[in-house]
Amino acid sequence: MSSRRPDRPDTAQDSVLAFLMDPSTHGGTAVVRIDTHAAVVVLAGARAYKIKWAVRFPFLDFSTLDRRRAACEAEIVANRPFAPELYRGVVAITREADGQLAFGGTGEPVEWVVVMERFDETRTLDLVADRDGIGLDLADTLGRVVAAAHARAPVVDAAPWIAALGDYVAQNAAAFAERPELFDAAAAERLTRAAAAALHRLTPLLAARGAAGLVRRGHGDLHLGNIALIDDRPVPFDALEFDPLVASGDVLYDLAFLLMDLWERGLCAAAHAVLDRWLAETGRVEDLDALAALPLFLSLRAAIRAKVTAAKPVPAGRAAARDAAARTYFALACALIAPPPPMLVAVGGLSGTGKSVLARALAPDLLPAPGAVVLRSDVLRKVLAGVGETTRLPADAYTAETTARVYAELVARAGRALAAGHGVVADAVFATPAERDAIAAAAREAGVPFRGLFLVADLATRLARVDGRRADASDADAAVARRQDSYDLGRLDWPVVDAGGTPAETRARAAVLLPATRDAAMPAVPSL
Repeated sequence: MSSRRPDRPDTAQDSVLAFLMDPSTHGGTAVVRIDTHAAVVVLAGARAYKIKWAVRFPFLDFSTLDRRRAACEAEIVANRPFAPELYRGVVAITREADGQLAFGGTGEPVEWVVVMERFDETRTLDLVADRDGIGLDLADTLGRVVAAAHARAPVVDAAPWIAALGDYVAQNAAAFAERPELFDAAAAERLTRAAAAALHRLTPLLAARGAAGLVRRGHGDLHLGNIALIDDRPVPFDALEFDPLVASGDVLYDLAFLLMDLWERGLCAAAHAVLDRWLAETGRVEDLDALAALPLFLSLRAAIRAKVTAAKPVPAGRAAARDAAARTYFALACALIAPPPPMLVAVGGLSGTGKSVLARALAPDLLPAPGAVVLRSDVLRKVLAGVGETTRLPADAYTAETTARVYAELVARAGRALAAGHGVVADAVFATPAERDAIAAAAREAGVPFRGLFLVADLATRLARVDGRRADASDADAAVARRQDSYDLGRLDWPVVDAGGTPAETRARAAVLLPATRDAAMPAVPSL
């Protein structure tokens, strides 16, 4: 294969690529080459070597050796919070006295290369999703991984990023106007107006998030194709390095690219699981307030994807698929910027009735995207106690006073999420009329619809389920389940749902009691 890109003149890089592509350079091992618009990656044995093309685009400039060295070093810095185990460093390719090229020799550097640990390129999550989907366990782990990376990411000044958001809206509008055959002009104008209005409304919130240190140098390009499964653990890689401003943003904006990618592919339950775990891992109640910005963030990510996809060079035979993909992203951006009003669903029932299973099943269907936040009393009890989610608490953590604090926290957090325009599923026993009335009042105060569901199952079923729990936030055991069987539930004005069957049967019975929500499937972007 020629080392030359067809859109690039012959340069000194050709000899460097010939050196990298020569198996003898790597001890005789087979070599694989992967090209992108701005770089080429050579895979050889256990290593991957990435050099930047000597190109200049409106958004990046790799035209000189010094610029390419700086970009390589910036790539190491950008990826350190996300994949420190993959990125080994930057090495010069040098021209030695005998005219031969070498890695890190004593001669003059002629190119700079990012050296990485090689991973199985068929295990990026876009390909995994195409083959197998993204299961909830993997999605949960993905939320943990991204939250941990964001915790390590450096804080940056929020003001330039907030200003840049306005630029992104304007740039998207200009790109859509250039392609009226692809992007409906009236819809594009509505999208631009809505995005600009949302940004104006949200600017004080975003500034406050910046003052709290939550605008950071993130990944910047966090979609499924830039996350690899390595030893069955998701590892984000290829963080955006060429522009620190473009890579920066509120941590929720960084996450929004991944959520949008999952949602667009129809992996809505996985998108919901990622967000729910990310919120749990950050432990910041203020992130519930930030959900007010999520429709804008998701829509911007989809709009930028639409613009970039439309400009992507492809062979003539693939142009129709590219254009269809761009239209799909554009339609998604238009839908996400105008979310429906939220609702509050409360799922109650004695221990072992399957409340948490049902809550997690219902939440992805409750718009706005990517589904309602699940607030679980068992988890909040651990949060208030300052222990891990699965740490077992002593009996004195279950006093009436402590339980009242837990329910008050549940109601308060539900109110914050609803005030931000996001849906909530509250998961708790709700054994008393006062507890049920309090959660219903949260919906009334927020001016949103409310539906309470109370699950029931016979004692034998509940005992079997409680006994089968492993690594769960609930501390309820058989003794608790038996004691609850004698509870006086008082006035029960929520619909009662038979939960004695399978989770699917319980979900079906519960779903008919809820208003229509999102379609089960989202249109997929055609493969390019």
